[in-house]
Amino acid sequence: MMKPIAIGAGIIAAALAGYLAAGGKSPAVQSVATQQVTVYAPAAKPSSGTVDWIAAAPGRVEPRFGEVRISAGILGRVTDVLVKVNDPVETDELLVKLDDDEARARLAAAEAEAGARKRDRASGPVQAGREDAIKAEDAVFAAERAVTGARYELDYALAAKRKAGGADNGVTEARKRLTEAKDRFARERINYATVQAKANLPTPTQLESAVTAARANVTMADALLEKTRIRAADAGTILQVAAKVGEMVAPGSEQPLAVIGDMSIVRVKAEVDDGDIAKLKVGQKAYVRSLNYPGRDFEGRITTLAPTLAAARIGGRGPRRLTDVEVLEVTLELDGKVPLLPGMRVDTFIKRD
Repeated sequence: MMKPIAIGAGIIAAALAGYLAAGGKSPAVQSVATQQVTVYAPAAKPSSGTVDWIAAAPGRVEPRFGEVRISAGILGRVTDVLVKVNDPVETDELLVKLDDDEARARLAAAEAEAGARKRDRASGPVQAGREDAIKAEDAVFAAERAVTGARYELDYALAAKRKAGGADNGVTEARKRLTEAKDRFARERINYATVQAKANLPTPTQLESAVTAARANVTMADALLEKTRIRAADAGTILQVAAKVGEMVAPGSEQPLAVIGDMSIVRVKAEVDDGDIAKLKVGQKAYVRSLNYPGRDFEGRITTLAPTLAAARIGGRGPRRLTDVEVLEVTLELDGKVPLLPGMRVDTFIKRD
């Protein structure tokens, strides 16, 4: 196959030299000097084995399970920010605290009311057939309060661990007690539901109903107080912290208070053109390249193929065609510890199977 090669400057120079040698009298040479001449040469054949991939696609780096964006559940003022960027955090660890004066007051009032209603119930007669139901309800409430206490105990232990630079400081035991308290609460709720489902169970008395209502207020007040505690949903690394002490935050804000990611495994979300989908399968080897690390390939493999095509969300490095609309999202996990950071754009190359 012949390949066109445009030659301009050389031909002009040669024509000009001929023109000068002829005394500047040749119009033919003058015509050649003003034109660009195209000649053809054989195209160079690509060397075999230089391309080890069958599909290429743009991609972005992200943590193992993606970025977890932590936002506030209620309107409130930030009173404490307990973490900073690059801090490792554990599951349920406290990240940000909101002003909780009102929530604490409501919880204290609700607990006092629940105690008073329980004493009123104890001073009155017990309706026949309701003994097991009353006992089961008391057990559920006690187990629920135990969960709250164990959660606060874990908060203190994790804070002490952070101040101590990583020493356990009772975190393991506190987490164990929280797990046991949650298990107990689940068992007591099942038992309470079983008792309530018994046939011919008498309806609760007015005093019993007052206790139930008061305890429901305790649960709601406790839930409101818990919303002032912004926690890590899972273990990971703090990637961003936007919360600032003194500022007001609201639910639904586009700016999260913090962003967490599990960086123990780095993955890439690539968008493969629909013409290459049939070449891919889970487990297939791949590698990525980044402009930040020229000359380095980061190996990995395909872990997930999306079940459907979707519109592209990652811009390519060059202009896109009007037909480049639908792509398949492919997830790759990279091998070992890599210096790539979440959000980096990379070029992804899927190897031959």
